[in-house]
Amino acid sequence: MWEFNWAPVMSWILGDGLHILIIVAVGVVLWFALRKSIRPVVYHTVKRTKGESKEGIRKRTDTLISVFVGTGKILIALLVVLMILSELDIPIAPALATLGVAGVAVGFGAQYMIRDLIAGIFIIWENQYRVGDVVKVADVAGLVEEVHMRKTVLRDLDGIVHHVPNGEIRVASNYSRHFARVNLNISVAYGEDLDHAISVINRVCQELAEDTNWRKRIVSVPQVLRVDNLGDSGIDIKILGEVKPLEQWGVMGELRLRLKKAFDAEGIEIPWPHLKVYFGESPANTGPTCKACSKVNLPGSKFCSYCGAKLGK
Repeated sequence: MWEFNWAPVMSWILGDGLHILIIVAVGVVLWFALRKSIRPVVYHTVKRTKGESKEGIRKRTDTLISVFVGTGKILIALLVVLMILSELDIPIAPALATLGVAGVAVGFGAQYMIRDLIAGIFIIWENQYRVGDVVKVADVAGLVEEVHMRKTVLRDLDGIVHHVPNGEIRVASNYSRHFARVNLNISVAYGEDLDHAISVINRVCQELAEDTNWRKRIVSVPQVLRVDNLGDSGIDIKILGEVKPLEQWGVMGELRLRLKKAFDAEGIEIPWPHLKVYFGESPANTGPTCKACSKVNLPGSKFCSYCGAKLGK
């Protein structure tokens, strides 16, 4: 009866097999050591950057860790594979030469990949944006979820995930670096007292900055900067102020809500586009006549549709 000879198998397991097991174990240890040590090393290096906030340091640290860990994983895996091949007496030099020839052949068709990798190095090195920033790159705006050497992953406001090759990025606009701005235009009717309207706007901005739920988000109190435009339907007043990164949209939304309520309480009109159309003669049931421009308005009008002056006594 034939019997299987276990001696060669046991010899291989106790010889080459044990060596391969040790190589794999060393690779696993290196992997866990990399993941354990990379964060404190990167953090202590990044925190020396001048002018960077705590939030910015955290974002920069997370971005660099994801890049280093991904690169380290590939290098460790490659090193383990080469050592195992050497342990199995498979010649490494011919394999590397073959890969080199294949690499040259593939390289002609991999120009875009090389371009993406080079662009990714500069994006990370120059700290153009980090994981957690809101940016606009390659005409795509969204929250940065991942930054790799080859691509950047964004999620837009609709929840759509965009994979943008780094080589396609010509201009990177970062909406959340160091600080953000409240840049808001509020329109009032031509018949309103501008000094009164500006006073109400500045008061509402100050109240918002003093609110316990909002003051930590505001760096400098928003206030009226100038009369920005004399529009077709109203006068645009520009409001400007500085807030913490990513807080500009929330602050502007709250400011619009409070200004609408304050304008209603003060009787300040927010204009809207409107158009009067006459077919032939003016209607018999006419409204008040404007004392400023002598034009006849529709019944019930409170402001002149031609010059914006207040109608009535």
